Amino acid sequence: MAPLTLLILGTCDTKLSELLYLRSRMLIYHEQACIILIDVGRSPVSHPAISISQHEIATKYRGTTENPWDLEKLPRSEVMAYMTEGATACIRHLCETQSVHAVVSIGGSGGTSLAAAAIRESVPFTLPKLIVSTVASGDTSLFVGENDITMMYSIVDIAGSNKILNGVLDNAAGATVGMAVAYKKRLEDSGKEQSATDKNDGKVKKRVGITMFGVTTPCVDAMRQHLTEKYGYEVYVFHATGHGGRAMERMTSAGELDAIVDLTTTEIADHLVGGVMSAGPHRLEAAAKADIPQVLSVGACDMVNFGPRSTVPERFSKGNRNIYEHNSSVTLMRTDVEECKQIGGFIASKLKKFYRSSSLVQVTLPTGGVSMISKPGDPFHDREADDALFTAVEEGLKGSGIEVLRDERDINDEKFALEIAERLVRLIGLANKSRNK
Repeated sequence: MAPLTLLILGTCDTKLSELLYLRSRMLIYHEQACIILIDVGRSPVSHPAISISQHEIATKYRGTTENPWDLEKLPRSEVMAYMTEGATACIRHLCETQSVHAVVSIGGSGGTSLAAAAIRESVPFTLPKLIVSTVASGDTSLFVGENDITMMYSIVDIAGSNKILNGVLDNAAGATVGMAVAYKKRLEDSGKEQSATDKNDGKVKKRVGITMFGVTTPCVDAMRQHLTEKYGYEVYVFHATGHGGRAMERMTSAGELDAIVDLTTTEIADHLVGGVMSAGPHRLEAAAKADIPQVLSVGACDMVNFGPRSTVPERFSKGNRNIYEHNSSVTLMRTDVEECKQIGGFIASKLKKFYRSSSLVQVTLPTGGVSMISKPGDPFHDREADDALFTAVEEGLKGSGIEVLRDERDINDEKFALEIAERLVRLIGLANKSRNK
């Protein structure tokens, strides 16, 4: 049986004593643990507890035998980029060649940026990841991104030894060991060192990603239940808040999803109009490039998201825009005709450009309402804007071979949800036949 293997990532030239304290506490909580301390500092440090040296990160894991530059003379930003590249390669190698059960790092803003970037690009989803940081009490989205990194605020600076810092590091040690033990047990129970190994009657479960927003939840709940109970699929629901869309794209690119119901494409509206929940310019590309079955719709494309009412940009708040307070933290703005044309054009252009097999994707347009608040009589009902959205999708996909269907029901109609689910099942069957030829 493989030992509990824990990685510690840190800059030993500035945080050695703190890293050693963390290491010692982890060994107290699990005496038999194999701890690999990785030095990603600017200057080399020699200590018997360091498992992978700064020199190895700067050379071996960057594909060279010699350090071509004197890191101590480089600007800080260049050193960060240089060591991040080596750290990413190192951690990826360790995760691919042996059983790693958790990764932990400590640092200030620089160390956090380096560790987070390396961990995001090298550590699989659900493998425990913890960063103790002096900057973990504010907006951590820059560090966490679409990953499952746990951030712990250090309260005081990570410098020296005192009751507060030692207490935080002790908690971090306990948390890391606890998560690692749970993760290792889960892997052992699954029968192999991978998380996606559930079997269903001897067949690997189909993994389906679905995008959801609060205003499309009834539809997603009905689909999820139908796909799970009738077909035994494993369904992953992604909250379309920007990070959710990026997480789904990333999992799709990594081959961790077999099919997609991109029901809620609202992140495109935020990207084009300037809302706070954009998933960026590459939204919709992963499934198309992977050429996997997908049913796509325009859920919640009637809205752009902002924070509290006071945060809505003046160009919108002072204009004649339909603004709706969803709650004290979220303010929605109705997309207008021109914005809907842009959203529809974006969707069509991505599908048309990246899908190789047009038969594996379908687009369904719910003309009865694209969200919970856009049906006739609702605050965001706007027939002209909706029609502009639908028409832009249809016109943009003409001649592409991609099927576009208008459905008179609203998006949260249960029968609409079940029909979408069945369309995906048919596409999955079509894809299976094509692969078996």
